Amino acid sequence: MKTIPGILAVLLTSGWFACTAADASRKIAFEQNDNSVWVANLDGSGARKIAAGVDPDISPDGSKLAFNTEDGNSPVRYIAVADLATGKITLFKNVPSDNCFGPVWAPDGRKLLFYIFLDKEWDIGLADPDGSAFRILKKAQSDSHSFYSACWTPDGQSLYCQDLDNLYHIGLDGAVIKQWPLQKILPGGDVDSGVRLGVSPDGRTLLAELGTEAVPERKDWDGPAPSIWALDLASEKARKVTAQFWWQPYWLSNTEFLCIAQGEKEKRPSIYRVSLDGNTRKLLIKNATEPSASK
Repeated sequence: MKTIPGILAVLLTSGWFACTAADASRKIAFEQNDNSVWVANLDGSGARKIAAGVDPDISPDGSKLAFNTEDGNSPVRYIAVADLATGKITLFKNVPSDNCFGPVWAPDGRKLLFYIFLDKEWDIGLADPDGSAFRILKKAQSDSHSFYSACWTPDGQSLYCQDLDNLYHIGLDGAVIKQWPLQKILPGGDVDSGVRLGVSPDGRTLLAELGTEAVPERKDWDGPAPSIWALDLASEKARKVTAQFWWQPYWLSNTEFLCIAQGEKEKRPSIYRVSLDGNTRKLLIKNATEPSASK
C-alpha cells in the first residue's frame, strides 16, 4: 500500500501535479448574454463580472481583459482594456474610427489586433494595450473583400485570417506569406465572418469552426450547424474533432482547447474544456460564450 508521500511522488513523476498547479493560476474570460464580460479561474470557479461589453480576450499573463463596448442602439464601439487588479478601463478613442471590435492579444501581451471600420470597409488594426502606436496591419481588398477571423501565430510574428474564399498566412507588414482556397483545405465547409480560428501553441495545427453537414431540424436555430475541425498545417489535411453544435475553439495547450456547445434542449451555449482527440469533455461554465484563457 502506497503512503501519502509515495502517492505524491508518483504524481510529481507523472507530471500531473505540475499540470494542476499551472492550471490553478490560469484565468479564463467569457461573455454573458446580457452583453457583459467576465473572468474566472480555469475550472470555472470564482467568476466575476468586469464590465459591460462583448468579445472578451484575456491577456496572456491574466492581468488585463480586452473587449469592445457594445450599444445596440448605436454603431459606436470602442476597444477597451480593463486592468483586472485596479478595475481601471482604458478606451481606444484615439484610433481613427469609433467603430472597432474583436480585440486579440499578441502572445507576448504587447500588442492587440482588432477590426476597425475605415472607408466603408473592415481593416485589421494593431495597437499597444493603451491604444497608442496604432497602425493598419491589413487593409481590405479593393473588391470589398475584408479579412476576418484573425489569430496570431505562437511567435507573434504573423497571423492567420480568411476572407470567405481563402485562408491566409500574413506577416506583420500585411504581406501574404501563403494562401489556400478554403474549399480545397476544408472542403464543403461553410465559413462566415464570425468564424473563429486558432493556431496551436506548437504552431502545427489550426482549429476552425465550420458548418459542413446538413442542418438537423432544431428550434430557434438558423443556418449551418457548426463543428470544430483541426487542420494539420504541414500536411494540409483536416479532420473533424467534435460533433455538430460545438464551436468557438480556443487553445489551452497542444492537446486541449476551450469551446462552446449547445444541446438540443438548451437555450444557451455553455463553455467546455475538450481534448484534441475529442474523447474528454468537461463543462466549465453554463450559459456563456466567447471563451479565452491566459497562458
